[in-house]
Amino acid sequence: MGQSKRREEREFYLRLAIQERWSKRDLERQFNTALFERAVLSPPKVSPTVRQSHPEAASIFKDAYAVEFLNLHLEADLHRGLLRKLKEFLIELGHDFCFVGSEYPIQVGGQDFALDLLFFHRGLNCLVAIELKVTRFEPEYLGKLAFYLEGLDRDVKKAHERPSIGVLLCASKDDEVVEYALSRTLSPALIAEYQTQLPDKRLLRAKLHEFYLQNATEEPGKIAAPSKKRRTRKKA
Repeated sequence: MGQSKRREEREFYLRLAIQERWSKRDLERQFNTALFERAVLSPPKVSPTVRQSHPEAASIFKDAYAVEFLNLHLEADLHRGLLRKLKEFLIELGHDFCFVGSEYPIQVGGQDFALDLLFFHRGLNCLVAIELKVTRFEPEYLGKLAFYLEGLDRDVKKAHERPSIGVLLCASKDDEVVEYALSRTLSPALIAEYQTQLPDKRLLRAKLHEFYLQNATEEPGKIAAPSKKRRTRKKA
């Protein structure tokens, strides 16, 4: 805990260490992945439907997931790697995630489909579908994810469970493209990226310091989400 520079950072890791039941090694890894800085500077990108149906989801999911334990080249490598390192991936996701299946079959009409990864979240009481992409996020990916979620809710979800949530885990994303894509979708979806290398913690700390300076008028000890700034477009 001596690595924490701010009181709210220590409280953040203490709360999560208890909640997630991290070992000393797990806690050290979260420090190294700059989880606190990433949580403050980059809140998760969720659709309006997720905020309405699962308001607590914003505190459970992440904007980026660290998978530095993988060696990736192809989309199949990402899929196989996450299955081989399922324990590490579950720790990165959070303790309430339960693994249901890989290439989970969904049949609609006379066609068979396969969902990359399916989990169940005990706290949210819902299925969580994860689609993997080794490219940057493209808006058309949401259509396929929405189709899978409809299949899960109609044919797999139990009566006492809440609507399913979908996560698109991509190699990279443009936040403005993500904002546009999520603003009109009716699908309970999240867009996140995976990072195969540990982030530059010194750079993130510098950005966090700048963020706190800009929000100096905020209530002391309160962690506010960064304000969204629209890009100004130059006229031709």
